[in-house]
Amino acid sequence: MWACVGARAAGGGPRRGGGGGAGPGGRPRAPPPRRGAETPEPGAEVLRGLTVPGLANAHSHAFHRALRGLVQVGSGTFWTWREFMYQVASRLTPENYHALARAVYAEMALAGITVVGEFHYVHHAPGGKPYADPNAMGEAMIAAAADAGIRITLLDTAYLSSAITNKHGGEPPDQHQLRFSDGTAEAWAERVSLLKGGEVARIGAAVHSVRAVPAAQLPVVAAWAAEHGAPLHVHLSEQTAENDACLRVHGCTPARLLADHGVLGRRTTGVHNTHLTGEDIRLLGDSGTGTCMCPTTERDLADGIGPAKALQQAGSPLSLGSDSHAVIDILEEARAMEMDERLRTRTRGHWTAASLLRAATADGHAALGWDDAGRLEPGALADFTTVALDSVRTAGPLPRLGAETAVFAATSADVRHTVVAGRQVVRDGVHTLVPDVPSALTEAIAALRG
Repeated sequence: MWACVGARAAGGGPRRGGGGGAGPGGRPRAPPPRRGAETPEPGAEVLRGLTVPGLANAHSHAFHRALRGLVQVGSGTFWTWREFMYQVASRLTPENYHALARAVYAEMALAGITVVGEFHYVHHAPGGKPYADPNAMGEAMIAAAADAGIRITLLDTAYLSSAITNKHGGEPPDQHQLRFSDGTAEAWAERVSLLKGGEVARIGAAVHSVRAVPAAQLPVVAAWAAEHGAPLHVHLSEQTAENDACLRVHGCTPARLLADHGVLGRRTTGVHNTHLTGEDIRLLGDSGTGTCMCPTTERDLADGIGPAKALQQAGSPLSLGSDSHAVIDILEEARAMEMDERLRTRTRGHWTAASLLRAATADGHAALGWDDAGRLEPGALADFTTVALDSVRTAGPLPRLGAETAVFAATSADVRHTVVAGRQVVRDGVHTLVPDVPSALTEAIAALRG
Protein backbone atom coordinates (compact mmCIF):
# COMPACT_ATOMS: atom_id res chain seq x y z
CA MET A 1 0.00 0.00 0.00
CA TRP A 2 1.36 3.41 -1.04
CA ALA A 3 0.34 6.92 -0.13
CA CYS A 4 1.59 9.65 -2.47
CA VAL A 5 1.51 12.99 -0.69
CA GLY A 6 2.60 16.18 -2.43
CA ALA A 7 1.70 18.47 -5.28
CA ARG A 8 -1.25 17.86 -7.56
CA ALA A 9 -0.75 18.01 -11.30
CA ALA A 10 -2.25 16.99 -14.62
CA GLY A 11 -4.69 14.07 -14.95
CA GLY A 12 -3.56 10.54 -15.71
CA GLY A 13 -0.08 11.41 -14.51
CA PRO A 14 1.11 13.00 -11.27
CA ARG A 15 -0.90 12.37 -8.10
CA ARG A 16 -1.10 13.34 -4.48
CA GLY A 17 -2.50 11.49 -1.49
CA GLY A 18 -4.38 8.20 -1.36
CA GLY A 19 -3.14 4.65 -1.61
CA GLY A 20 -2.85 1.63 -3.83
CA GLY A 21 -1.22 -1.77 -3.70
CA ALA A 22 0.30 -4.14 -6.23
CA GLY A 23 -1.32 -7.28 -7.51
CA PRO A 24 0.00 -10.06 -9.77
CA GLY A 25 2.52 -8.82 -12.32
CA GLY A 26 3.04 -5.58 -10.46
CA ARG A 27 -0.37 -4.07 -11.26
CA PRO A 28 -2.14 -1.75 -8.83
CA ARG A 29 -5.11 -3.18 -6.93
CA ALA A 30 -7.83 -1.32 -5.06
CA PRO A 31 -7.99 2.39 -5.89
CA PRO A 32 -4.99 4.23 -7.32
CA PRO A 33 -3.59 7.23 -5.43
CA ARG A 34 -6.42 9.74 -4.85
CA ARG A 35 -6.25 13.40 -5.64
CA GLY A 36 -6.58 15.76 -2.75
CA ALA A 37 -6.29 13.14 0.03
CA GLU A 38 -4.46 14.59 2.99
CA THR A 39 -4.41 11.54 5.29
CA PRO A 40 -2.81 8.26 4.17
CA GLU A 41 -4.75 5.06 4.70
CA PRO A 42 -3.67 2.91 7.67
CA GLY A 43 -0.53 0.90 6.88
CA ALA A 44 0.31 2.95 3.79
CA GLU A 45 3.92 3.84 3.06
CA VAL A 46 4.07 7.57 2.45
CA LEU A 47 5.88 8.91 -0.62
CA ARG A 48 6.24 12.66 -0.13
CA GLY A 49 6.69 14.82 -3.20
CA LEU A 50 5.29 14.76 -6.71
CA THR A 51 4.54 11.17 -7.72
CA VAL A 52 4.39 10.56 -11.46
CA PRO A 53 4.30 7.43 -13.59
CA GLY A 54 7.73 5.85 -13.96
CA LEU A 55 9.94 7.60 -16.50
CA ALA A 56 10.70 5.77 -19.75
CA ASN A 57 14.18 5.94 -21.28
CA ALA A 58 13.27 5.03 -24.84
CA HIS A 59 16.79 5.01 -26.28
CA SER A 60 19.92 3.69 -24.55
CA HIS A 61 23.32 2.34 -25.52
CA ALA A 62 24.43 1.16 -22.08
CA PHE A 63 28.13 0.81 -22.91
CA HIS A 64 28.35 4.44 -24.03
CA ARG A 65 28.21 5.35 -20.33
CA ALA A 66 31.93 4.43 -20.24
CA LEU A 67 32.60 7.36 -22.60
CA ARG A 68 31.36 10.03 -20.20
CA GLY A 69 34.16 12.55 -19.63
CA LEU A 70 36.55 10.76 -21.99
CA VAL A 71 34.97 12.20 -25.14
CA GLN A 72 34.83 15.72 -23.71
CA VAL A 73 38.56 16.19 -24.30
CA GLY A 74 39.42 18.11 -27.45
CA SER A 75 37.11 18.75 -30.40
CA GLY A 76 35.70 16.86 -33.36
CA THR A 77 32.43 15.56 -34.80
CA PHE A 78 30.11 12.59 -34.44
CA TRP A 79 32.48 10.61 -36.62
CA THR A 80 35.54 11.24 -34.42
CA TRP A 81 33.43 10.45 -31.34
CA ARG A 82 32.55 7.14 -33.00
CA GLU A 83 36.20 6.03 -32.97
CA PHE A 84 36.25 6.28 -29.16
CA MET A 85 33.01 4.33 -29.05
CA TYR A 86 34.49 1.53 -31.12
CA GLN A 87 37.42 1.23 -28.72
CA VAL A 88 35.09 0.64 -25.79
CA ALA A 89 32.90 -1.74 -27.78
CA SER A 90 35.93 -3.87 -28.65
CA ARG A 91 36.55 -4.64 -24.95
CA LEU A 92 33.06 -5.79 -24.03
CA THR A 93 32.37 -9.36 -22.93
CA PRO A 94 29.11 -10.81 -21.61
CA GLU A 95 30.54 -10.64 -18.09
CA ASN A 96 31.91 -7.10 -18.05
CA TYR A 97 28.97 -5.80 -20.06
CA HIS A 98 26.57 -7.23 -17.49
CA ALA A 99 28.50 -5.48 -14.72
CA LEU A 100 28.48 -2.16 -16.58
CA ALA A 101 24.83 -2.36 -17.64
CA ARG A 102 23.72 -3.31 -14.12
CA ALA A 103 25.41 -0.17 -12.78
CA VAL A 104 24.03 2.00 -15.61
CA TYR A 105 20.50 0.71 -15.11
CA ALA A 106 20.85 1.30 -11.38
CA GLU A 107 21.82 4.90 -12.19
CA MET A 108 18.65 5.08 -14.28
CA ALA A 109 16.52 3.83 -11.38
CA LEU A 110 18.04 6.56 -9.21
CA ALA A 111 16.89 9.00 -11.91
CA GLY A 112 13.30 7.73 -11.72
CA ILE A 113 13.50 5.57 -14.86
CA THR A 114 11.44 2.38 -14.59
CA VAL A 115 11.89 1.04 -18.15
CA VAL A 116 14.73 1.28 -20.66
CA GLY A 117 14.80 0.66 -24.39
CA GLU A 118 18.24 -0.84 -24.98
CA PHE A 119 19.24 -0.34 -28.63
CA HIS A 120 21.55 -3.35 -28.59
CA TYR A 121 23.98 -4.11 -31.41
CA VAL A 122 27.12 -5.63 -29.79
CA HIS A 123 26.12 -9.22 -30.46
CA HIS A 124 29.23 -11.33 -31.03
CA ALA A 125 32.82 -11.79 -29.89
CA PRO A 126 35.55 -9.56 -31.37
CA GLY A 127 36.10 -10.55 -34.99
CA GLY A 128 32.43 -11.47 -35.37
CA LYS A 129 32.49 -15.07 -34.12
CA PRO A 130 29.25 -15.90 -32.28
CA TYR A 131 29.46 -16.89 -28.65
CA ALA A 132 28.45 -20.45 -27.74
CA ASP A 133 25.16 -18.87 -26.73
CA PRO A 134 24.55 -16.57 -29.73
CA ASN A 135 22.51 -14.22 -27.53
CA ALA A 136 24.95 -14.09 -24.61
CA MET A 137 25.32 -10.32 -24.88
CA GLY A 138 21.60 -9.61 -25.13
CA GLU A 139 20.82 -11.94 -22.26
CA ALA A 140 23.44 -10.10 -20.19
CA MET A 141 21.47 -6.89 -20.80
CA ILE A 142 18.19 -8.50 -19.75
CA ALA A 143 19.79 -9.91 -16.60
CA ALA A 144 21.40 -6.55 -15.80
CA ALA A 145 18.06 -4.74 -15.93
CA ALA A 146 16.48 -7.35 -13.65
CA ASP A 147 19.38 -7.06 -11.21
CA ALA A 148 18.98 -3.27 -11.18
CA GLY A 149 15.23 -3.57 -10.63
CA ILE A 150 13.92 -1.96 -13.84
CA ARG A 151 12.07 -3.19 -16.91
CA ILE A 152 13.75 -3.49 -20.30
CA THR A 153 12.77 -3.70 -23.94
CA LEU A 154 15.78 -5.22 -25.66
CA LEU A 155 15.75 -3.65 -29.12
CA ASP A 156 17.92 -6.23 -30.82
CA THR A 157 19.55 -4.39 -33.69
CA ALA A 158 20.31 -5.47 -37.24
CA TYR A 159 23.69 -4.06 -38.32
CA LEU A 160 24.95 -5.50 -41.60
CA SER A 161 27.04 -2.94 -43.49
CA SER A 162 29.31 0.05 -42.99
CA ALA A 163 28.13 2.34 -45.77
CA ILE A 164 25.57 2.80 -48.54
CA THR A 165 27.25 1.81 -51.79
CA ASN A 166 24.54 0.57 -54.16
CA LYS A 167 20.77 0.04 -54.29
CA HIS A 168 20.89 -3.62 -53.34
CA GLY A 169 23.83 -3.99 -50.94
CA GLY A 170 26.29 -2.06 -48.88
CA GLU A 171 29.94 -1.89 -47.92
CA PRO A 172 30.86 -4.85 -45.66
CA PRO A 173 31.29 -4.11 -41.93
CA ASP A 174 34.72 -2.79 -41.06
CA GLN A 175 36.91 -4.44 -38.41
CA HIS A 176 35.21 -2.52 -35.59
CA GLN A 177 31.74 -3.53 -36.74
CA LEU A 178 32.26 -7.26 -37.30
CA ARG A 179 30.94 -8.14 -33.88
CA PHE A 180 27.78 -6.16 -34.59
CA SER A 181 26.82 -8.13 -37.71
CA ASP A 182 24.92 -11.37 -38.28
CA GLY A 183 25.83 -11.27 -41.99
CA THR A 184 22.27 -11.14 -43.31
CA ALA A 185 18.90 -9.99 -42.06
CA GLU A 186 17.69 -13.60 -42.22
CA ALA A 187 20.50 -14.69 -39.88
CA TRP A 188 19.66 -11.77 -37.60
CA ALA A 189 16.01 -12.86 -37.49
CA GLU A 190 16.97 -16.45 -36.73
CA ARG A 191 19.13 -15.38 -33.79
CA VAL A 192 16.75 -12.82 -32.30
CA SER A 193 13.91 -15.32 -32.43
CA LEU A 194 15.74 -17.32 -29.76
CA LEU A 195 15.53 -14.46 -27.24
CA LYS A 196 12.85 -14.70 -24.57
CA GLY A 197 11.13 -11.90 -22.72
CA GLY A 198 9.32 -12.17 -19.42
CA GLU A 199 7.44 -10.24 -16.78
CA VAL A 200 10.00 -7.43 -16.73
CA ALA A 201 11.59 -7.87 -20.18
CA ARG A 202 10.27 -7.64 -23.72
CA ILE A 203 12.01 -8.21 -27.04
CA GLY A 204 11.89 -5.63 -29.81
CA ALA A 205 13.76 -5.04 -33.04
CA ALA A 206 15.84 -2.26 -34.52
CA VAL A 207 17.29 -1.23 -37.85
CA HIS A 208 20.52 0.47 -36.86
CA SER A 209 20.22 2.92 -39.77
CA VAL A 210 19.85 2.93 -43.55
CA ARG A 211 23.63 3.02 -43.62
CA ALA A 212 23.94 -0.22 -41.65
CA VAL A 213 21.05 -2.22 -43.18
CA PRO A 214 20.95 -2.39 -46.98
CA ALA A 215 17.61 -1.49 -48.53
CA ALA A 216 16.95 -5.01 -49.81
CA GLN A 217 17.15 -6.39 -46.26
CA LEU A 218 14.96 -3.79 -44.55
CA PRO A 219 11.72 -5.75 -45.23
CA VAL A 220 13.07 -8.79 -43.38
CA VAL A 221 13.54 -6.81 -40.18
CA ALA A 222 10.17 -5.09 -40.58
CA ALA A 223 8.44 -8.42 -41.20
CA TRP A 224 9.98 -9.98 -38.07
CA ALA A 225 8.72 -7.08 -35.95
CA ALA A 226 5.24 -7.29 -37.49
CA GLU A 227 5.04 -11.06 -37.02
CA HIS A 228 5.99 -10.77 -33.35
CA GLY A 229 3.97 -7.61 -32.64
CA ALA A 230 7.22 -6.06 -31.47
CA PRO A 231 8.34 -2.43 -31.38
CA LEU A 232 10.73 -1.49 -34.17
CA HIS A 233 13.22 1.36 -33.75
CA VAL A 234 15.66 2.97 -36.20
CA HIS A 235 18.27 5.73 -36.10
CA LEU A 236 16.87 8.13 -38.69
CA SER A 237 18.51 11.15 -40.31
CA GLU A 238 20.87 11.72 -37.40
CA GLN A 239 23.69 12.82 -39.71
CA THR A 240 23.61 14.84 -42.92
CA ALA A 241 26.39 12.66 -44.40
CA GLU A 242 24.08 9.64 -44.23
CA ASN A 243 21.26 11.60 -45.84
CA ASP A 244 23.57 12.68 -48.65
CA ALA A 245 24.70 9.10 -49.30
CA CYS A 246 21.09 7.87 -49.37
CA LEU A 247 20.11 10.56 -51.85
CA ARG A 248 23.13 9.79 -54.02
CA VAL A 249 22.51 6.02 -54.18
CA HIS A 250 18.74 5.70 -53.84
CA GLY A 251 17.56 9.07 -55.06
CA CYS A 252 15.49 9.64 -51.94
CA THR A 253 15.78 10.50 -48.25
CA PRO A 254 16.21 7.83 -45.55
CA ALA A 255 12.60 8.39 -44.42
CA ARG A 256 11.28 7.72 -47.92
CA LEU A 257 13.51 4.65 -48.24
CA LEU A 258 12.16 3.26 -44.97
CA ALA A 259 8.57 4.00 -46.03
CA ASP A 260 9.05 2.26 -49.39
CA HIS A 261 10.39 -0.86 -47.65
CA GLY A 262 7.67 -1.22 -45.04
CA VAL A 263 9.60 0.02 -41.99
CA LEU A 264 7.43 2.98 -40.97
CA GLY A 265 4.22 2.50 -38.98
CA ARG A 266 2.60 2.74 -35.57
CA ARG A 267 4.92 0.19 -33.96
CA THR A 268 7.97 2.03 -35.31
CA THR A 269 9.97 4.81 -33.66
CA GLY A 270 12.55 6.92 -35.45
CA VAL A 271 15.36 7.98 -33.13
CA HIS A 272 16.65 11.56 -33.53
CA ASN A 273 14.78 12.42 -36.79
CA THR A 274 17.03 15.47 -36.94
CA HIS A 275 17.59 16.42 -40.58
CA LEU A 276 14.17 15.94 -42.18
CA THR A 277 12.44 17.49 -45.15
CA GLY A 278 8.81 18.60 -45.06
CA GLU A 279 7.89 15.45 -46.98
CA ASP A 280 9.78 13.32 -44.41
CA ILE A 281 7.77 14.89 -41.61
CA ARG A 282 4.52 14.13 -43.43
CA LEU A 283 5.59 10.53 -44.03
CA LEU A 284 6.32 9.98 -40.37
CA GLY A 285 3.18 11.73 -39.17
CA ASP A 286 0.79 10.09 -41.65
CA SER A 287 2.14 6.62 -40.80
CA GLY A 288 1.97 7.23 -37.05
CA THR A 289 5.70 6.55 -36.72
CA GLY A 290 6.99 7.82 -33.38
CA THR A 291 9.93 10.12 -32.70
CA CYS A 292 12.41 9.59 -29.88
CA MET A 293 14.29 12.78 -29.13
CA CYS A 294 17.61 12.57 -27.25
CA PRO A 295 18.45 16.27 -26.75
CA THR A 296 21.41 15.88 -24.38
CA THR A 297 23.18 13.53 -26.79
CA GLU A 298 22.15 15.48 -29.87
CA ARG A 299 23.74 18.62 -28.44
CA ASP A 300 26.74 16.75 -27.01
CA LEU A 301 27.56 15.30 -30.44
CA ALA A 302 26.71 18.54 -32.25
CA ASP A 303 24.12 16.67 -34.30
CA GLY A 304 21.58 19.48 -34.54
CA ILE A 305 18.04 20.21 -33.33
CA GLY A 306 15.29 18.00 -34.70
CA PRO A 307 11.84 19.37 -35.67
CA ALA A 308 10.07 17.82 -32.68
CA LYS A 309 7.08 20.16 -32.62
CA ALA A 310 6.43 19.85 -36.35
CA LEU A 311 6.65 16.06 -36.07
CA GLN A 312 4.17 15.96 -33.20
CA GLN A 313 1.76 18.25 -35.03
CA ALA A 314 2.01 15.97 -38.08
CA GLY A 315 0.99 12.94 -35.96
CA SER A 316 4.29 11.50 -34.68
CA PRO A 317 4.14 10.69 -30.92
CA LEU A 318 7.16 11.93 -28.97
CA SER A 319 9.31 9.97 -26.54
CA LEU A 320 12.66 10.68 -24.90
CA GLY A 321 15.99 8.89 -24.46
CA SER A 322 19.40 9.46 -22.92
CA ASP A 323 21.18 7.67 -25.81
CA SER A 324 24.94 8.03 -25.16
CA HIS A 325 24.39 8.90 -21.47
CA ALA A 326 26.27 12.18 -21.46
CA VAL A 327 23.81 12.56 -18.61
CA ILE A 328 21.06 10.21 -17.43
CA ASP A 329 18.17 12.50 -16.64
CA ILE A 330 14.84 12.19 -18.46
CA LEU A 331 13.55 15.36 -16.78
CA GLU A 332 16.46 17.18 -18.41
CA GLU A 333 15.65 15.56 -21.77
CA ALA A 334 12.06 16.81 -21.49
CA ARG A 335 13.19 20.30 -20.52
CA ALA A 336 15.83 20.35 -23.27
CA MET A 337 13.29 19.48 -25.97
CA GLU A 338 11.32 22.60 -25.07
CA MET A 339 14.44 24.74 -24.70
CA ASP A 340 15.84 23.62 -28.06
CA GLU A 341 12.56 24.56 -29.73
CA ARG A 342 12.75 27.96 -28.05
CA LEU A 343 16.24 28.49 -29.46
CA ARG A 344 15.10 27.50 -32.93
CA THR A 345 11.96 29.66 -32.97
CA ARG A 346 12.83 32.41 -30.45
CA THR A 347 9.42 31.90 -28.85
CA ARG A 348 8.50 30.18 -25.57
CA GLY A 349 5.95 27.63 -24.41
CA HIS A 350 5.74 25.00 -27.16
CA TRP A 351 4.69 22.24 -24.74
CA THR A 352 3.00 22.32 -21.36
CA ALA A 353 4.68 20.57 -18.45
CA ALA A 354 1.95 17.91 -18.61
CA SER A 355 2.68 17.29 -22.32
CA LEU A 356 6.40 16.92 -21.66
CA LEU A 357 5.69 14.51 -18.80
CA ARG A 358 3.50 12.48 -21.14
CA ALA A 359 6.42 12.14 -23.57
CA ALA A 360 8.61 11.07 -20.64
CA THR A 361 6.09 8.51 -19.35
CA ALA A 362 3.08 7.13 -21.24
CA ASP A 363 4.32 7.76 -24.78
CA GLY A 364 7.79 6.50 -23.93
CA HIS A 365 6.34 3.28 -22.54
CA ALA A 366 4.14 2.87 -25.62
CA ALA A 367 7.17 3.29 -27.90
CA LEU A 368 8.78 0.36 -26.08
CA GLY A 369 5.75 -1.92 -26.22
CA TRP A 370 4.60 -1.31 -22.61
CA ASP A 371 1.15 0.12 -23.31
CA ASP A 372 0.07 -1.16 -19.88
CA ALA A 373 2.45 1.25 -18.09
CA GLY A 374 3.12 4.97 -17.90
CA ARG A 375 -0.18 5.85 -16.19
CA LEU A 376 -1.41 6.02 -12.59
CA GLU A 377 -4.74 4.27 -12.91
CA PRO A 378 -6.34 0.90 -12.13
CA GLY A 379 -4.97 -1.94 -14.26
CA ALA A 380 -1.73 -0.19 -15.15
CA LEU A 381 1.61 -1.56 -14.00
CA ALA A 382 2.61 -0.31 -10.54
CA ASP A 383 5.63 1.67 -11.74
CA PHE A 384 6.06 5.22 -10.47
CA THR A 385 8.57 7.71 -9.18
CA THR A 386 8.46 10.53 -6.66
CA VAL A 387 10.23 13.85 -7.21
CA ALA A 388 11.13 15.95 -4.16
CA LEU A 389 9.54 19.39 -4.07
CA ASP A 390 11.64 20.64 -1.15
CA SER A 391 15.19 20.56 -2.56
CA VAL A 392 17.25 23.65 -3.31
CA ARG A 393 16.10 23.36 -6.93
CA THR A 394 12.41 22.72 -6.32
CA ALA A 395 11.56 24.58 -3.11
CA GLY A 396 9.37 27.67 -3.33
CA PRO A 397 6.76 27.22 -6.09
CA LEU A 398 3.12 26.66 -5.15
CA PRO A 399 2.22 22.96 -4.74
CA ARG A 400 -0.27 23.17 -7.60
CA LEU A 401 2.70 23.93 -9.90
CA GLY A 402 4.37 20.62 -9.10
CA ALA A 403 4.49 19.43 -12.72
CA GLU A 404 6.03 22.71 -13.89
CA THR A 405 8.55 22.56 -11.05
CA ALA A 406 9.55 18.98 -11.89
CA VAL A 407 9.96 19.57 -15.62
CA PHE A 408 11.54 23.01 -15.58
CA ALA A 409 13.58 22.97 -12.35
CA ALA A 410 14.14 19.45 -11.00
CA THR A 411 16.93 17.08 -12.02
CA SER A 412 17.56 13.40 -11.50
CA ALA A 413 19.11 14.34 -8.15
CA ASP A 414 15.61 15.25 -6.94
CA VAL A 415 14.20 11.74 -7.43
CA ARG A 416 13.36 10.46 -3.98
CA HIS A 417 11.62 7.12 -4.63
CA THR A 418 11.29 4.72 -7.56
CA VAL A 419 8.81 1.83 -7.51
CA VAL A 420 8.77 -0.93 -10.16
CA ALA A 421 6.16 -3.70 -10.15
CA GLY A 422 5.12 -2.55 -6.69
CA ARG A 423 8.64 -2.97 -5.29
CA GLN A 424 10.53 0.05 -3.99
CA VAL A 425 13.78 0.00 -5.96
CA VAL A 426 14.88 3.44 -4.76
CA ARG A 427 14.02 4.58 -1.24
CA ASP A 428 14.97 8.07 -0.05
CA GLY A 429 17.47 8.40 -2.89
CA VAL A 430 19.24 5.09 -2.17
CA HIS A 431 19.12 2.09 -4.49
CA THR A 432 17.83 -0.93 -2.57
CA LEU A 433 19.45 -3.57 -4.83
CA VAL A 434 22.74 -1.87 -5.73
CA PRO A 435 23.68 -0.03 -2.52
CA ASP A 436 26.76 1.79 -3.89
CA VAL A 437 26.00 2.73 -7.49
CA PRO A 438 28.97 5.13 -7.90
CA SER A 439 31.41 2.37 -6.90
CA ALA A 440 29.68 -0.09 -9.22
CA LEU A 441 30.04 2.36 -12.11
CA THR A 442 33.66 3.16 -11.27
CA GLU A 443 34.67 -0.51 -11.12
CA ALA A 444 32.79 -1.49 -14.27
CA ILE A 445 34.22 1.39 -16.33
CA ALA A 446 37.75 0.83 -15.01
CA ALA A 447 37.53 -2.78 -16.23
CA LEU A 448 37.03 -1.50 -19.79
CA ARG A 449 40.07 0.73 -19.96
CA GLY A 450 42.78 -0.44 -22.31
